[in-house]
Amino acid sequence: MPFDPALAARIRSLVPPEAVEKKLFGGLGFSIGGHLATSAYKDGGLMIRCAKEDWAGFLTEPGARPMLRKDKPISGWVRIAADAVVGDAELAHWVGRGVDFAAGQPPKR
Repeated sequence: MPFDPALAARIRSLVPPEAVEKKLFGGLGFSIGGHLATSAYKDGGLMIRCAKEDWAGFLTEPGARPMLRKDKPISGWVRIAADAVVGDAELAHWVGRGVDFAAGQPPKR
């Protein structure tokens, strides 16, 4: 399985019912209004989408690091290490941030 199914189930319990699931980026993504909010990865970690102006601040938190594309950081995308989302409160904190970002965007057609 390309993503951690236990983590996916935990995320599923935190996203709104209208969230759409889709396999992508080697994980299972959860989108709201056509905007990716978060994704579960096989290593037990996750990715969230955030506003570019919040990105640098999020990266200062424990377990957070930038998503990389061709070894370069992608602003607005944060990878969260598995050990930073072991607890339900920590997972809810990060998933909530991704959900807030996606829900705040105009729906895609």
